[in-house]
Amino acid sequence: MRLVMMGTGSFAEPTFLKLLDTAHSVVGLVTQPDRATGKERGSTRQARQGMKDIAVARNIPVLQPESINTPEGVASLAALHPDLLVVAAYGQILCKDVLAVTPLGGINVHASLLPKYRGAAPINWAIYHAEQHAGVTIIRMSISLDAGDMLAQEKVDILPDETAGDLEARLGPLGARLAVETISKLAAGPVAGIPQDKSKVTKAPKLTKEHGLIDWSRAAAAVCNQIRAMQPWPTAYTHLHRAGSEPVRLIVQRAKPSPLPPGEGLGVRVLGSVLTDGSKLWIHCGESTWIEIIELQPAGKRRMSAQDFLRGNAIPPDAFVK
Repeated sequence: MRLVMMGTGSFAEPTFLKLLDTAHSVVGLVTQPDRATGKERGSTRQARQGMKDIAVARNIPVLQPESINTPEGVASLAALHPDLLVVAAYGQILCKDVLAVTPLGGINVHASLLPKYRGAAPINWAIYHAEQHAGVTIIRMSISLDAGDMLAQEKVDILPDETAGDLEARLGPLGARLAVETISKLAAGPVAGIPQDKSKVTKAPKLTKEHGLIDWSRAAAAVCNQIRAMQPWPTAYTHLHRAGSEPVRLIVQRAKPSPLPPGEGLGVRVLGSVLTDGSKLWIHCGESTWIEIIELQPAGKRRMSAQDFLRGNAIPPDAFVK
């Protein structure tokens, strides 16, 4: 079977590499145009080998259109004469003309347990919303976002301290295996998919920097989920306020819900108020809960432990109060 891979970033790379190890012919790669990486691009995608570099090393033609849905994009894809499109985190919704290029259409490797978390950031939103499980679903491509019939699905547990980046690293190889298994079935003959239950659809919209801003009115467990969900990008952050100084943006890298800090009474605390014993840093959150900050990163500085940060910074009790 002649395959064209369509994908960008580290979640897609295991699938691309797995396809290259099969007996099928990978006749092309369609990936996003070259841009700045990581934080400069504002992307949730982590960088590994690089899809384009893998393709070039294997002498596989690479297409990088701004939009594959233009007549020129469709024509360049058709020139590869593919039988099937294999899509993983490509970053563009495919129009019907693109899907019509191949006799078998396309399959999508999606990092969620569909129909939950359709959209660009399923891993992040699953962690944000305290899901216990995540997974990968292989769907038949349709013109509606992540709405096609399900051809395969597998579930994994979300680990207690796992960040979105950690979970993506586990789901990428899982998606690769499921994709290759599905392609083998399609090569043998028609495969019946399972329609998604529309009543259970939830959305996973693209992340923005604003999604990282911590709201201290949320319970400590929810704030910790947000911190994990926003890594590696856009990261969770707050602002440190001190009299006579401009607010300092602090990225919170690691934190955990905490029991009542030592010596803290049962009096009413303002949301975002701070307690510290000189080595540990606690912040009061919603529902009368506390969070302990383990690691943070002031704007323009290195990542450090809360203890190291406290050595050189006096933190007033209302430092994080709006």
